Amino acid sequence: MNRREFLAALAASTALAALPRALVAAADVQSPSLEIDAGSVQATVPENFTGLSYESAQLANPAFFSGSNTQLIELFRSLSMAGLLRLGGGTSEFTDWSALDSSAPAPFDSFGPDTSKTVKTSFTITPLAIRNLRAFLDATGWQLLYGLKAARNTPEAAAAEAEFVQQTIGPRLLAFQIGNEPDAWRNRYRPATWGFQDYWVLWQQFHAAIVQRVPQARFAGPDVSNHLDWVVQFAAEHHDDVVLLTGHYYAEGPASSPTATMDRLLSPNPKLASDLSEVMQAARSSGIPYRMSEGNSCWDGGKPGVSDTLSSALWAGDMMLQFAQAGCAGVNLHGGGNGFYTPIAGSVKDGFTRRPEFYGMQFAELFAGSNLVRATLTGATDRLVAYAATKDDNLRVALINKGTDEVTVSLNKSVFRKNSKTPENWLLTGPSLESTQDVTLQPVAADRHASNVVSVPPHSAAIWRLQP
Repeated sequence: MNRREFLAALAASTALAALPRALVAAADVQSPSLEIDAGSVQATVPENFTGLSYESAQLANPAFFSGSNTQLIELFRSLSMAGLLRLGGGTSEFTDWSALDSSAPAPFDSFGPDTSKTVKTSFTITPLAIRNLRAFLDATGWQLLYGLKAARNTPEAAAAEAEFVQQTIGPRLLAFQIGNEPDAWRNRYRPATWGFQDYWVLWQQFHAAIVQRVPQARFAGPDVSNHLDWVVQFAAEHHDDVVLLTGHYYAEGPASSPTATMDRLLSPNPKLASDLSEVMQAARSSGIPYRMSEGNSCWDGGKPGVSDTLSSALWAGDMMLQFAQAGCAGVNLHGGGNGFYTPIAGSVKDGFTRRPEFYGMQFAELFAGSNLVRATLTGATDRLVAYAATKDDNLRVALINKGTDEVTVSLNKSVFRKNSKTPENWLLTGPSLESTQDVTLQPVAADRHASNVVSVPPHSAAIWRLQP
């Protein structure tokens, strides 16, 4: 299925929505303005930009990521036709590779976000789990970023696991990661003096053992929690087979903190812009793309009433496009089980459902394969953001309204493409910012006439196809 068919399938999966009130506004309304410079390309969004991240422990149930899990396969395909699945997380340090399959029943159906701080057991990954994983990837069209335990492992054991994964996953395997959040190993797996140079020595030991058994192996790293200076140092020290720089990003947290609120989630994060500038400078200097390999709205599993609401969908769509605008190679949102922030909730036994954040990811995915161009918004509050992109001689603009009031915006371009035969406009919305149900992303019919003034309903996000 190509991208055109993917968009058609997405449109067919929902009922064609009626044109929301005031999507086209009167031209005499005073409003914020959006200046689009289609000739000023900021970044190209890779086709595999969209990704999901799961705990390595999930592989302890070989039936989860398998060719027979057709419902999850279709959800992955409806999210992206060419995404990247990352396996890792805190539980990667509590997995054990076995060269033999087991007849014992799986310890669970689905596994939620990281519980490694309290986990009391280990999880066994078997050849069957990896073979099933290959079938799942083939069915979805996705690639794999595979995390290997390092803090509680030996280089030889990691190499044995890597060899089977490489042989089995084959071209679907993008890269291995050595360790999860090594910058957070202090006073846990390593002494308080643990730093990047200590990790680099360990990384090279694991790298050498893996390459000896898997000469064609490719790597990503350092997969840090929040010490972006480690990414900069890793980029400077890298080997030629490193194909990705990686790090994590959680907007808020922990979930128990009273400061982790919806208002903060929807507000601009100046530190993110600064951090992105730092890592992208390292990426450009080294020639290695940077990818956010794990992240979400609020660490420690997400916060109810925030991470599982429409607000998280608007946040996700904006955050992903902000990473894309900075030139990042992609974003993997962490999830699994029934964690509050998981984009896809559920299990093989009980079935799977889309959480609101899933639709925010779909919204950003509509820009995959396009060139993001300069879009300058003036006269607006910080709850309104804009993006614009070109692809195949077409221009699209996105407006994300995270506020509770309708906003009218004037553009320097004609909004609706004349003689359009199919709907090219999309609306992400729900009953309220607090809504956990009835959140939708739907194509919307638009009047086929030129207008340069549009209105975005409260707590919604819209994409228009503009006239070239």
